[in-house]
Amino acid sequence: MGGIRLRTKFLLSMVVVSAALTFTTLLVVRHTVQQEVRLGIQRDLQNSVSAFHNFQKQREVTLERSAALLADLPNVRALMTTHDPATIQDASRDLWQLAGSDLLLLADSSGKVMALQATPPEITVRQGQDFFPNVLSREETRHWWYVEGHLYEVFLQDIYFGPASGHQVLGYLLLGYEIDDRVARDLSRVSASEVAFRFGDSIVRSTLKPAQESELLRVAPRTAAGGPPQGDQIRLGEERFLATAVDLPTPGTPALNLWVLKSFDQATAFLSSLNELLLALGLTAVLSGSLLVFLISHTFTRPLENLVAGVRALEQGDYAYPLHAQGGDEVAEVTGTFDRMRKNLQKTHRELLDAERLATIGRMASSISHDLRHSLAAVMANAEFLCESNLTPGQREDLYAEIRIAVNQMTDLIESLLEFSRTRESLRPSYGDVRSAVDRAVQGVKAHPEFQRIRIRISDEGSTEGWFDFKKLERALLNLLLNACEVVPPESGKIDVSLRRKGENLEIRIEDNGPGIPDAVRDHLFEPFVSHGKENGTGMGLTVVQKILQDHGGDVAVERTSSSGTTFRVNIPLNPSTEHALATRQAT
Repeated sequence: MGGIRLRTKFLLSMVVVSAALTFTTLLVVRHTVQQEVRLGIQRDLQNSVSAFHNFQKQREVTLERSAALLADLPNVRALMTTHDPATIQDASRDLWQLAGSDLLLLADSSGKVMALQATPPEITVRQGQDFFPNVLSREETRHWWYVEGHLYEVFLQDIYFGPASGHQVLGYLLLGYEIDDRVARDLSRVSASEVAFRFGDSIVRSTLKPAQESELLRVAPRTAAGGPPQGDQIRLGEERFLATAVDLPTPGTPALNLWVLKSFDQATAFLSSLNELLLALGLTAVLSGSLLVFLISHTFTRPLENLVAGVRALEQGDYAYPLHAQGGDEVAEVTGTFDRMRKNLQKTHRELLDAERLATIGRMASSISHDLRHSLAAVMANAEFLCESNLTPGQREDLYAEIRIAVNQMTDLIESLLEFSRTRESLRPSYGDVRSAVDRAVQGVKAHPEFQRIRIRISDEGSTEGWFDFKKLERALLNLLLNACEVVPPESGKIDVSLRRKGENLEIRIEDNGPGIPDAVRDHLFEPFVSHGKENGTGMGLTVVQKILQDHGGDVAVERTSSSGTTFRVNIPLNPSTEHALATRQAT
């Protein structure tokens, strides 16, 4: 015990010394690197602002040329000579689509707005009329318009009668392009930073998260100019940014700023890997001493490692993992106690499994006995009726039909039980179209007279060909369709079967308008002998469906169930597994 305490003290002393040296080194290196990163980000912000000015200038030249070309079109001039607002409004839609802009405004020479086309359509001519005098009062051709939560960069062009040198103005054309999320993302990529357009007390568009936008509005009013000093550090939520603001000229309106922000935390994220490297170097300095302590302590920890390995093996169900309890110390005593406890657990586990098997066999025997007796009783009763000599041929046919139904029920029950004894290797896959299996399953349903009035609609999307055991797949689909037919209304029942290819898998949905799955069986739907509301139900149908689909490498699940209907979703791979594909090729 004294040796263990000495080893612990020695290890703790070495850890404390190395940790103190490493921590001091980390502080010095972190501070130096952070200063260098800050200077680098500030230079990047300045370069980003310059890149924005160049990008914006090129964009404005392109957009202004587009407005000038549109205003010079002959049909635009002819349209403005009509002076009819309704005519101009109707014709302006084609011009708007031709321009490919987000906003188009046409006004006559007096400044009256004759037409307005915009995205979104909620922007009205009245709002355009309120804004347009501000445009005419300025000599510039570029303006900013913030309306209904949307920010537009608009360009004004005169529409002349004849050559522009004659200065005979027919009207004005205003072409606008919205500063939307796409523009914000483009600017973000150009500047390699986060960007945000702020108009007054609103964030119009940005590449920030919604919570960070709210923080930006809260932090921004701290300075008179509406933005932080160049390269200042701000905190948005849990993340730190270095930010700068560019004022966009908007006389007579609230200030419009473009914020350029670069994450300081992301730029310094590499410090974590640097810290790990320095920590590794610090630990290497004490490796030689730690190795000596490890060799000494290994003698004491080896029995404990053996015990831990035994616990892990028990967790995985291995009761036979060898344990060696040597000596008389506490670890050996715990190992011996654990070994005895493991043997008791194994014995108890076997007893529980035996009890569960007997209970399962009992439930199975009870259910099978009940179902077989029900069918045999029908066969016996109808056979006795056939012995009577005064029966008509029609009555004898009816009795034969009831006997066949009872025999088919017993055959289905036996076939369902046999399905569980077959392994996946019993599949006989062949190449074909799943649609054919669905059609045959629907035909099997329609063979039941009571289901002939139920409407079953089939739709498919994409290729539905693949490798399947079509006989078993048809049986699974038939069970699902029969379950659906039994619960839908007889007169207004509807069942939709849709097939859709998703990559290398096929997704089949079977949707009905029945009353839904009761809560009593919803959690145990695919267990054997679970049935609800069916007079002759065996409770094996869905269990067989699940077994067949799992053998194919797929699955089945209840996607939706409510009082308005139930949807079963089947996923099944279109291609066979490697083993099945190889076996099929060898067989052919």
